[in-house]
This record gives sequence, structure tokens and C-alpha cells, in this order.
Amino acid sequence: MTTTDGLLARTLRQEAGPLVARLSRRFGDFDLAEEAVQGAVVEALTRWRRDGPPDNPGAWLQVAATRNAMDGMRHRDRQRALAGRADPPSSEPADGTDERLALLFACCHPALAPEARLALTLRAVVGLTTPQIARAFLAHESTLAQRIVRAKRKIVSSGISLTVPAESELAERLGDVLAVVYVMFNEGFVSSTGPTQDRDLSADAVWLAGVVATSLPTEAEAWGLAALLTIQHARGRARFVAGDLVLLRDQDRRLWDHAAIAGGERMIERAASLGKPGPYQLQAAIAAVHAIGASWEETDWLQISLLYDELARWDPSPVVRLNQVVARSQVLGPLEALAGLEQLSGPLADYHLFHATRAELLTAVGRAAEAEAANRRALELTTNDAERRLLTTRLHRRPLDDGS
Repeated sequence: MTTTDGLLARTLRQEAGPLVARLSRRFGDFDLAEEAVQGAVVEALTRWRRDGPPDNPGAWLQVAATRNAMDGMRHRDRQRALAGRADPPSSEPADGTDERLALLFACCHPALAPEARLALTLRAVVGLTTPQIARAFLAHESTLAQRIVRAKRKIVSSGISLTVPAESELAERLGDVLAVVYVMFNEGFVSSTGPTQDRDLSADAVWLAGVVATSLPTEAEAWGLAALLTIQHARGRARFVAGDLVLLRDQDRRLWDHAAIAGGERMIERAASLGKPGPYQLQAAIAAVHAIGASWEETDWLQISLLYDELARWDPSPVVRLNQVVARSQVLGPLEALAGLEQLSGPLADYHLFHATRAELLTAVGRAAEAEAANRRALELTTNDAERRLLTTRLHRRPLDDGS
């Protein structure tokens, strides 16, 4: 990413969401506001790359978006009615809350389809353009555009307001918001070797999780998610070498961002001080135990196994139980772990990581032929290029000696 693109990405993180919220309040039209900001983003992508960034990027974006909104008003049949409803310009939200947070809750409203929540959040709150979102998800631009249009219409037709929910509704709605941010991070984290991207989705998700946590300082799970994503993202430089995925056990831990890891640990402590445990905090604690281990072999696997036991009580999903099996294999050995893994063969029959894990355990107990079959099944099921290369390497290695 060039210096100009980096500046543009940072500016959009800070300014795009508040601009949409501000113009929505001013003109009483979410769709108009969102289109106006997107027009300014596209213009910035072109002009900043060609002419260099302006002296005041945030102000530039605000002027361009406001001009677009005014142009939009003039070209709409309902200009007169909307103009009469327009509030005086204001740079501050009416209730003093972070404008990005209010917009995020609107984009993650349960009335919207789950896939629409993520696309709209990336566009309205984070400032990604439709082509950028389409590239990130390997989807057609027209498909993404239609999804976003439907989501915006739903917001308007359902009368969804750009406000943070009342405290009585906050816990339920916050879960939707955190889930969208978590999905955003994983899309970037797993797809890091996909097509060339001009935004780092994972970095955007880490930033957005931080916005939520600092805006809702007494919500422990918000801090838990921020900690989890911060620690995971801190391993980014070690996860890929020359475009190839490197598993945790083989990563050069000197490449990890240890300052960021320390920041994540402080977030865990802050979440714990609130006395409201939850699954994101447990996942963050697991990530932290991994992060402080000097090596794969020196990791405190007993503590990780116990944390997964607790996590499985909160979230007994097959994927969590799969990770629980992996942790137990380090404590109890591969043979006992294999027995636990077979119990998941039904719900995870089409999940590539189930078969990859099974291959690893089968290799460890000397059942090479079955391990190869499991690796081939995992290869059939994965759609990620980096994972395909890793599995292909394992299949071509004789014997399968890396156990990863």
C-alpha cells in the first residue's frame, strides 16, 4: 500500500462513518448521505493518487461529500420537501455519542440480512468502495451493489434510526455488532493471500473493534473482542512468507508485534475487571497464552485446554469443540484426541479444517494412508488459495513429517 493509500485508508476510517451520520441527520436521508460520501471516496481515490493528498484530508473529504449531497438534492424530485426538513449543519452528534458507533448499530440492525450487515458496514462505516468490498469477498460488483442497495432501502423503509440502542436493548444488539466486526476480521485474516487488495480488512476490523470498546467502556465483551483481534493481528507479519501460509507452530515469533500483544493483554485485564465473562474474552485469553509462549512446544497447553473447556460451555459449536480437541491433543496425546475428533465427523463432514486436523492426528499415530486421504479431503473442501498450497505441500511430502 502506498503512502497516499495508507493516508486515505486512515482518513476514511476516521471520517467516512461520521460523515454519513452527519449528512443523514442534516438532510434526513441515509441513502443520499451514503451515496454522497461514497462519491467523495471514489473521487479521493482518483485525485489523491494522481495529485497527492490534500493538506487537510478530513476537511477535503467533508467538503466533497457535502457538495455531492447538495448536488444530489438538486437532482431529486423531492428536493423541496427534503430541503425543508434539513437541519442546520452540525459537526457533533445530538446526544454526544460517537457517530461511528450509532451508524454501526444501524448497519448491523437485525432487520438486515446477515450478509448485508457486513457489506453495508464496510461501505458506510469503514469507507470501502463497492469494488473494494467485492474484491475482498471475491464477489461480483453487481452482486455487492445490489446487496448494499437492498440494505439501504431496508434501513429507510424500516425507519431504523442512527442511534445507539437504549441500555435495555444494548446487550442483544451489541452481539450483532461484535459478530460483524469479527467476521470482517476473519475475512481479511484468512484471505491475506488472495487477489491484491488496497485495504487491509483485518486492520480495519481491529480499528473498528477499538472504536466500539472505547465508546462502550463498560461492555466487557467489546473489550474482549478488541483484545482478541489486536493479538491475532499482531501475528500478521509471521503468518505468510513469500505468499505462503505459515501455521502458528512454525511462525517466526520474532516477527510478531509484541507491543500490540501487550496492548491486547491490557484490554483483557480491563475486560476482566468488569466481572462479565464471555466467549470473546475467553478467545482473547487463549490467544494471549499462545502469544506469550516462547515456542509451540513451550506453550502452556494445559491452560489453553482449560480455557477451551470453559469456552465450549459458552459456545458448544462444533468448530469450538474442534479447537478443544486440538488443545487436548497437546495435553493428552493424539490417540485420545482422535477419539474425541470422531464425534465431530457428522457436523463437520464438509469443514476442511476438521479433515486437516484429523490428518495431523492420524499422522502422529502412524496411520499414514488414512492421513493422506484426510488431507486430500481437506484439499477438496478449502476455497482459500494459501490453504490449498499448504495442503498440497503436505500431500507431496514423503513422509508427512511436519505434523502441521
